[in-house]
Amino acid sequence: MDGMVRRALLFDFYGSLLTPKQQEVYDLYFQQDLSLGEIAELKSISRNAVYDLLQRAREALETYEDKLGLVGRHMERRRLVEDLKARLAGLQGKVSPEELSDLQAVLERIEKSW
Repeated sequence: MDGMVRRALLFDFYGSLLTPKQQEVYDLYFQQDLSLGEIAELKSISRNAVYDLLQRAREALETYEDKLGLVGRHMERRRLVEDLKARLAGLQGKVSPEELSDLQAVLERIEKSW
């Protein structure tokens, strides 16, 4: 998985478990693309303090994922759903349109339930 996607998913799943200051700095750096210096100036703290906050936030997010595995399970579910979609597409013409429609409806319900 791409590093940027992984960081975004980790923040989506576990960001609320970070301190408010970690959340804000993480968002400014990774999602709003501000530099360490820009964040330091904006927050009136040193660049080193910004760097330390980011490191602690990254470590915390990785620890949560190691313990809970929510991002890994999410990615596995997405992979399985994509596999099912491909298999359903391959069934066109081999099963009745009604049966195919029923299977697609079940798959859509699964996707919406996440």
